[in-house]
Amino acid sequence: MSGITIPFAYDRYREAADRKPLFRRLVKRVLLLWIFGMIVQGNLLGLTPDHIYLYTNTLQSIAVGYLFAVLLFVYTSRRTQFIVAAALLLLYWAAMQFIRVGAFGGGDYTPDGNLCEWVDRVVLGRFRDGASVQDGAVVFAPKYHYTWILSSLNFVATVMSGMFTGYIARSRTLADRRKVALFLGIGAVLVVLGWVWNLVLPVIKIIWTSSMVLVSSGWCFLLMGLFYYWIDCKGHRRHLTWLKVYGMNSIAAYMLAMAVQFGSIGRSLLYGFEQYLGDFYPTLLLFSNVAVVFLILWVMYRQRIFLKV
Repeated sequence: MSGITIPFAYDRYREAADRKPLFRRLVKRVLLLWIFGMIVQGNLLGLTPDHIYLYTNTLQSIAVGYLFAVLLFVYTSRRTQFIVAAALLLLYWAAMQFIRVGAFGGGDYTPDGNLCEWVDRVVLGRFRDGASVQDGAVVFAPKYHYTWILSSLNFVATVMSGMFTGYIARSRTLADRRKVALFLGIGAVLVVLGWVWNLVLPVIKIIWTSSMVLVSSGWCFLLMGLFYYWIDCKGHRRHLTWLKVYGMNSIAAYMLAMAVQFGSIGRSLLYGFEQYLGDFYPTLLLFSNVAVVFLILWVMYRQRIFLKV
């Protein structure tokens, strides 16, 4: 979804003589996403250096992918962009498959043995999520295996897949049904290719493998085709306001859900149901949190308040 907006938002910069506004807009977006990511997962609000982690959150992966995808969009041709996206996927796979450092890499895709894990430990060190310093040595959280540095290659490729979707959606020469056919056809091909690649490069989300990029991007193309057909081609727009409530303030929704604890509201108002619901009581609290966030977003939507990065 970040990538699909690029052809719409940045097309005017491709021919602009002065690109300073482009860089101001891009730097602002990347910095804000990075800071928001540190607030959510880096514990920036803890106000203690021991709990600050630099690169640990989905918003930061979006920032990295978005930065390079926009620069490629503005400064290179579509052909070059396709080549770069394919090269990134293959480069990641080649590194994971053929580079070995000690007990890491060389085709090892286990949580404690893959090359991405080694790269993050070396580059991020004590600034990795969950890492701590004990007796002068960095100790890594045993159950934390999300990776970010080498995986950034595929973060860029993922955003670029969205950008390619935007090319189709923005086209003035393609008929709507042709767009639907392209979305569905490309999506099906990507999903099949991803699962075929899975035979040698497993589909693993936490290290963002190249095969996972193909599978996940393929499903996004398929869903785009489905919704484009249902909404844009067939004109079914009723009962979709709740999606707009989230979509028009997606970053605000994410930050509210991740950075603010609304659990006390549900526990204060619904504690009497615990005796009747038993193990289902936490589910009720979960839905109450969702309801509070939605209510805030709905008020913002009605007041035409849209927070953009």
